[in-house]
Amino acid sequence: MATLQAHSPDLFQTPTPPLFNFQECLWFLDRNYDDIMHRILPDAVIKPARIAGKPVLVKIYEGEGCLISEVLRGEVTDEAALVRYVRDLFDLDTDLAPFYELLRSDPELAFMADEYRGLRLIGIPDLFEALCWSIIGQQINLSFAYKLKRRLVETFGERIDWQDQTYYLFPEPEQVALVSPAALRAHQFSERKAEYLITIARAFSTGEVSKELLTALPTPEAMIRQLTSYKGIGEWTANYALMKSLKVATCIPYGDVGLYNALHKVKGLARRPERAELDAIFSKFCGWEAYLTFYLWRTLSKPDLPSTAP
Repeated sequence: MATLQAHSPDLFQTPTPPLFNFQECLWFLDRNYDDIMHRILPDAVIKPARIAGKPVLVKIYEGEGCLISEVLRGEVTDEAALVRYVRDLFDLDTDLAPFYELLRSDPELAFMADEYRGLRLIGIPDLFEALCWSIIGQQINLSFAYKLKRRLVETFGERIDWQDQTYYLFPEPEQVALVSPAALRAHQFSERKAEYLITIARAFSTGEVSKELLTALPTPEAMIRQLTSYKGIGEWTANYALMKSLKVATCIPYGDVGLYNALHKVKGLARRPERAELDAIFSKFCGWEAYLTFYLWRTLSKPDLPSTAP
């Protein structure tokens, strides 16, 4: 789809598909967690990013049939790269209509097609960031995970200042690869997490792992095998990173407590269902497993959702 440049050279338009709800996407980006990677306004998100390798600060808000990216700091020399970033961040290239048809065929899940209409699978375009975030979040609650992420980014990331606010870019692999385990432990990272983060950072910095190399692999299973060959990346971590960064549609984050809680509420499954039970539900959503997971996570914010659990 063509992209139009707006009246100002610092404004860029990205057309949006019919099934798109910017407010739903902003809600997901907010969720009352202390996320250092963006700032949410009532009708916009301000986000630092590397576009064609250059740090920029972008304000993204909704226009008539499009998202408008306003460059606040830095310079965008590659408009197409900025457009790809926005389309990737909000998954604008996916047609949600077939997914909604599948949801409506399930009486217990049909409500999601209407209540969350237009919600997109919000991505983490940087695969290294996605993997680090999933490693940080292993076996701890979300609040503490966001605190650890903030410490990592504020200490080792690049900063952009604008209007008395400081924004941070996620550290690049080369930066984290040089960090000592002791430096991370000083910020309350466990010894193992420190080791895992530095190991994967070194793999990225040497070119052993990259988004391009993984994308070139023939199947999602091959991608998962490649990632799980590194210490600290298990099945859950690999699936989470692939669904969020590479938008691999078939990924299911087995072992995810939030997913299990959602299925307990809407489907009456046990708090820790058997894998076969999970597969039976997801088999009806072949090719949409990642989106079903994402929408099930969305239900966790709905306290009035009637539980079907015994």
